[in-house]
Amino acid sequence: MHAQETLYPLAFFINATPLSLKAKAASRARWSETVRHAARARIDATDELGFVQEGPFSLTIYYFPSAPMVGDVDNIVKPIMDALIHLAYNDDRSIERVLVQKLEPGVDWSFAQPSAQLTGALLIAPPVVYIRIDDLSWRTA
Repeated sequence: MHAQETLYPLAFFINATPLSLKAKAASRARWSETVRHAARARIDATDELGFVQEGPFSLTIYYFPSAPMVGDVDNIVKPIMDALIHLAYNDDRSIERVLVQKLEPGVDWSFAQPSAQLTGALLIAPPVVYIRIDDLSWRTA
């Protein structure tokens, strides 16, 4: 696989149902490890140095549930953000923008030019969580 020059954008997907802050501690810990493992695998496959910048960053989460989602979509954000600390960014305070969207079955939606990772997420059976971290340092130059 071709290595990126930087860690960002860091995009990956997980074939699972995301957990919320309301889940039991043991379940949240397993979910956190699942997120970390998927992120680490993607980092190892794409970035030779794995250098984590200071930020600022944006976080995009698309959730493709297998049935209409139970619960609020905003509840899946914090466990994912926390799982990526010291892996995709050093502090979740460096996340300046969050986009989270559920794309439920039976609702028409499409992506104009999906990335390879998003395409991969779209090709497997739900539930799937697509996560992308983008570097926003361009806006401070």
